[in-house]
Amino acid sequence: MPRFYIDIALRAGTSVLLPEESAHHAVHVLRIRTGDDVMLFNGRGGEYAARVASIERLKVLVDVLAHRAIERESPLRMLLVQGVSAGERMDFTVRKAVELGVAEIHPVLAISSVAKPKGERAASRHAHWQKIVIAACEQCGRNRIPRVQPLVAAVDYRGATGTKVLLAPQAELRFSQACAPGGEFTIAAGPEAGFSAAEQETFLDAGFVPARLGARILRTETAGLAALAALSALRGDF
Repeated sequence: MPRFYIDIALRAGTSVLLPEESAHHAVHVLRIRTGDDVMLFNGRGGEYAARVASIERLKVLVDVLAHRAIERESPLRMLLVQGVSAGERMDFTVRKAVELGVAEIHPVLAISSVAKPKGERAASRHAHWQKIVIAACEQCGRNRIPRVQPLVAAVDYRGATGTKVLLAPQAELRFSQACAPGGEFTIAAGPEAGFSAAEQETFLDAGFVPARLGARILRTETAGLAALAALSALRGDF
């Protein structure tokens, strides 16, 4: 069933208009028709069964039918500190991290980052990644919207909580050994060429433990996702 995020208060028995971007997707991509059943959620808990009441160009009116107290969140609180990668790599990482249950994404600019958005471009990329998060939630069934934090330099990062693991291919400790029992984890994954020595030192000073994901070197768009999946298998709902 098509799912749409709408950032307003929802209540059974009322009618709402889909946001223009969602309406465009509904009409021109999903080919929604009047009378079709859809699902709405607003990120404030649960989801709402709904039905399309009318369609006029890009004005899609939806009747809200009933609230369902359903959540599909991971039992873990997983934060991903991701060195910003170029183009589709970063978009892919954000999208798949949401599917894997990440609670927050903290993009950081590393010295070796190929993409280094600043100023208005940094704000634009932040907004773009948050839209990807919403689209991923619509697709995977999550009713809570993970937050993408504003961009900061890797050497200035201070937002870690819980068990902190720095993905480092040369580390002696295996990832499974670094993941102590608990429900909160912060994983740091570098960009295409990894974090610099100074950046790694920043993470170590913040309490991160270096750990490796097997004997192979993973790409930037693979490492963080592999760690999230491994956490779900070791401590979560896999």
